[in-house]
Amino acid sequence: MINGGHVIIYSRDAEADRAFFRDVLEYPHVDAGGGWLIFRLPPAEIAVHPTDGPESHEFYLMCDNVGATLEELTARGVEFTQPITDAGWGLLTRFRLPGGGEIGMYEPRHERATDL
Repeated sequence: MINGGHVIIYSRDAEADRAFFRDVLEYPHVDAGGGWLIFRLPPAEIAVHPTDGPESHEFYLMCDNVGATLEELTARGVEFTQPITDAGWGLLTRFRLPGGGEIGMYEPRHERATDL
């Protein structure tokens, strides 16, 4: 019945962030018209976490080796805003998009649903 998901990142500079996903992360994409790029993501998971505060949504990229990925992306000019920290469930960092937003990236230690 449902055959996919679509993630939206709102940006103050969508053109710069699209170029980042296209040129720096080298994600395959289609042009939906007028330069409106839609990117193919790696396999994804969704988790529901409890909260006592306001409901919100977060987006994280996952990698096999966060240290090596941080080094590779830093060499491509990516600005990391958080050093790698041990969150228990994985090794976590964050980087800045050209449009000013941030995305989390982590090396999971938990079982991955993408392996199903």
